[in-house]
Amino acid sequence: MIFDDLGLSTDLLRAVNDQGYSEPTPVQQQAIPLILQGKDLMATAQTGTGKTAGFVLPMLQRLSEGRTKGRRPVRALVLTPTRELAAQVSDSVSTYGKYMLLRQAAVFGGVRIQPQIQKLRRGVDVLVATPGRLLDHVSQQTVDLSAVEMVVLDEADRMLDMGFIHDIHKILALMPDARQTVMFSATFSNQIRRLADEFLNQPAVVEVASRNTAAENVTQLVHPVDQHRKRELLSFIIGDGNWQQVLVFTRTKHGADRLARQLAQDGLRTTAIHGNKSQAARTRALSDFKRGSVRVLVATDVAARGLDIDTLPHVVNFELPNVPEDYVHRIGRTGRAGNEGDAISLVSADEYYMLKNIERLLNRDITKAVVPGYEPETPMPTRSSRPRRSGGRRGGNGGGSYGGGGGSGQGRFKGNRSNSAPPTRRSASRSEGTDGRRPASAGSARPQKRSQTV
Repeated sequence: MIFDDLGLSTDLLRAVNDQGYSEPTPVQQQAIPLILQGKDLMATAQTGTGKTAGFVLPMLQRLSEGRTKGRRPVRALVLTPTRELAAQVSDSVSTYGKYMLLRQAAVFGGVRIQPQIQKLRRGVDVLVATPGRLLDHVSQQTVDLSAVEMVVLDEADRMLDMGFIHDIHKILALMPDARQTVMFSATFSNQIRRLADEFLNQPAVVEVASRNTAAENVTQLVHPVDQHRKRELLSFIIGDGNWQQVLVFTRTKHGADRLARQLAQDGLRTTAIHGNKSQAARTRALSDFKRGSVRVLVATDVAARGLDIDTLPHVVNFELPNVPEDYVHRIGRTGRAGNEGDAISLVSADEYYMLKNIERLLNRDITKAVVPGYEPETPMPTRSSRPRRSGGRRGGNGGGSYGGGGGSGQGRFKGNRSNSAPPTRRSASRSEGTDGRRPASAGSARPQKRSQTV
């Protein structure tokens, strides 16, 4: 199948061709015709599958077919959980709509609101927004949602995780009942299904990836290492492999800043991105990373959601995530658009049970390989070991081989011991909202289980 077979207009096909695309991805093949038919849609797809174009292209076509002269009310709304994702979707709207006479705007926190107000007053057809900043505009009566014909909830699972469910209720209540609603999510959790039951009208269902599975073209590898030697090993791996572009994940904003400073001291061009950074600083960091002037980008989970680089070759979990599903989101930043990628996890003994939870989610064991010269002094627990009720979760007297190693990467690293990095402080991260408002769940650590009532 090619894009010409999907029923898209010549203006959209021309814009798609300008980007060098000829064949739609599986999610685009299924979603575009359904959205063009005006159906509500519930779709799941992992990152890197082309889902943004999967709703932007048919949305633009439907708006162009019904465009009226004169006043421009907001006719299509895309809600995203983060500033970065809002900016990414807005760029896609501009890219694919460049031959159309449609106006669009993106509104999110972290930047001045006045320029957004001025743009809204001139009239826009498509509005891309984060929930918090959109409600700020609603309260100031600078936006009217009463004429919305189509709404897209992008990364709906992440919006639930960040505590935006009440904001979503408020926003959707401001729109006509006779609208088209499209929901994209990385997973079909029970909460997502309940959300769809509440807001979607007899939706078509598109599922192009197995639930909670990682991309097949991502090579996953675990390096067991003592906690206090993680930074040293990370610097060694990057240098030994001559990696020029690597995304590194930490659990906390403080940890991201500290690791970025340490890697910079090791001679690696590094910057950090997280919710405490200003929007200008985050935009600059992403731009520097994309064009290669920054070699290492250290990020928290939320801040990396808008990062869209088709050829990103390496992702490193400096710390495993508290929620196993976030591991899938993290490694999905590489291996995109048919490219291959490497996902490396540096795992200390106290993270063993996080690793087992991830492996249970994936329904597979991840290859383990000890890097010569960085053999952990603290062995991994055996399968029969049980975590202590308090303090560090160390235990067991598992063997040093840790699964026998093997897989890509084993034997590739040849290193000598050097001065150890200071221990990484393992503090609970506060819920990180990145749209200028504190989510409803702010102030507490991210829960291990997603049990929020919808």
